[in-house]
Amino acid sequence: MPLMKIDLIKDQYKPEEIKELMQLSFDVAKETLSLPDRDRFQIVTQHEDYEFNFQDVGLGYERTAKALFFTILSTPRPMPAKKAFTKQLVETLSTKAGVRPEDVIISFATNHAEDWSFGLGKNHFLNGDL
Repeated sequence: MPLMKIDLIKDQYKPEEIKELMQLSFDVAKETLSLPDRDRFQIVTQHEDYEFNFQDVGLGYERTAKALFFTILSTPRPMPAKKAFTKQLVETLSTKAGVRPEDVIISFATNHAEDWSFGLGKNHFLNGDL
């Protein structure tokens, strides 16, 4: 049940390109993070260009206005799964959507199953629904 947030600069991607980015990233997450089909939670947020500043912590990467910032909020995942996701996401976006590898930034953040409610005011993992 990871929540995948994708932040990008407004008007850099057409609606159909955003849908493709969402589908490709879910497909990679499904494979590398072992997600079931309907475990899909994605939010795309578009920002004005002046609201975006992604530097490179001294690595020498030149970013373009098409930079994408992925935040994966998830229960703890094994290191190999995180590495596989990161590598495969960048490769997939590059080959299938033309996104430059330097323009893909990924951050994992951890939460736990008990932190989720999927509706109706229920804590589904705490009360045994899931």
